[in-house]
This record gives sequence, C-alpha cells and structure tokens, in this order.
Amino acid sequence: MDPMTATAASGLRARMESLDLLANNIANASTGGYKADREFYSLYTAPEAGGNDFLSTMPVIEKNYTDHTQGALQHTGNALDVALHGRGFFAVNGPNGPLYTRNGNFRVSAASQLTTADGYAVRDTTGAALTVQLGRGVEIAADGTVTQDGNPIGKLEVVDFTSAADLTKQGANYFRALDPAAKPGTATGTSVEQGNLEASNTGTAESAVRLVNVMRQFEMLQKAVLIGGDMSKKAIEDVAKV
Repeated sequence: MDPMTATAASGLRARMESLDLLANNIANASTGGYKADREFYSLYTAPEAGGNDFLSTMPVIEKNYTDHTQGALQHTGNALDVALHGRGFFAVNGPNGPLYTRNGNFRVSAASQLTTADGYAVRDTTGAALTVQLGRGVEIAADGTVTQDGNPIGKLEVVDFTSAADLTKQGANYFRALDPAAKPGTATGTSVEQGNLEASNTGTAESAVRLVNVMRQFEMLQKAVLIGGDMSKKAIEDVAKV
C-alpha cells in the first residue's frame, strides 16, 4: 500500500471512531446528567520508520475522554428531582459497589428507599441507603440535608474526585472509581437544587456541526484512497508496458 493511501485509510479509521462517539452523544442528548465523550487526535509513528516520518506517520485517536462541564439546570417542580450546581456526584449503591451520577431523577421505592430510575439506592453520608416515609413531603436543602415534617432524616452523599481520570463510565449515566480502594472526598462549593434536573451537556447544535465536519473529512479521505488506488494502478500499467 502506498504512503498516501495508508495515511488516508488511517484517517478514515479515526473518523469512524469519532462518528461512533458523536452518535452516542447525540443519542443521549436528552439523558439527564449525561456527560459527552470527546477525543484526542494524535500521530502514530511506526518504530521501524527510520526517521522517515512522511512514510510512517499515521493519524489516530490517541484516547477518549469525558467532558465533565456543567449541563443546564431545568426546573421540574418535582420534589424528588435534584440537581448539582458545581462539581461532584450523587453516590448510589450499585450492584457491585458505589456508583456516582449527576442524574438526580430520584423516586421512592416500595421499600421506602430513595432510589435512582434504575433502582439503585441513594446513599447518605454514612454510606447507608437513604430511607424516606411514603406519602409525606420531602424537602432537600442546598447542602443535601433531607427533611420530612421538619425532621432531618439524612443527608445526600455528594462527593468529588481529585481528577476525572479516577473515574470511568458505567452505562450512560453512571461512573465508577477505577481504583475500588480510592475514597472520594466531599464536594465543596456545590449546592443541591431541589425541583431541578441537570440536562445533558451534549450540545445538539454543536454535535450536528461536528457530525457534518467529520462526514466531509471522511468523504475527502475516501477520495484520497481512490486517487491513491488509481495512481498505483496507472504505475503498474506503465511498468507492464515497459
């Protein structure tokens, strides 16, 4: 394979990975608390290049990362909907240990536990499941304190991590710590907003523009592959004539 065709093919593969990320972001544009995935582009140089970068350097996606910027808060008026304004995550009890989410679309289970839409119990600051009484009003203060009939019944565990690199996605709306032994700290400067939900930080318009750009790049790279193939074909035909 000639260098131009090989480089264009590598670019096509990188754009296909970008399309997968964009498609997932667009699919979750209406998912509360969803954090968009982005990509870092880089160049790969083969170890046997021998200093000939032109012949051996290929465009690749070096790694993916999650964009943790704040999504817009949307008022719902539902007492069990809560959003975080600032850094941090709600801690919940997942099937294999603690999970962390920005989606505060909570509800009360038949066992009187405050849970996520997926049925994971919301943790209080002691790590236990937060229990509320059915049929009674719930008030949640800015610091996460939960009260019913004027009596405090617990406090939402709102945590933060030193670095986003300490987390990995689990599903569309949850994160887990890469190191199970790592203990998150208490989120500082963050307020809990009752009656609100955080929207996805995937900008639909931005994603549509990026999608068009990636598709145009894909088309140009396809043309480069075709041109490279035609050039190779002509070279072979000319050699055959000689």
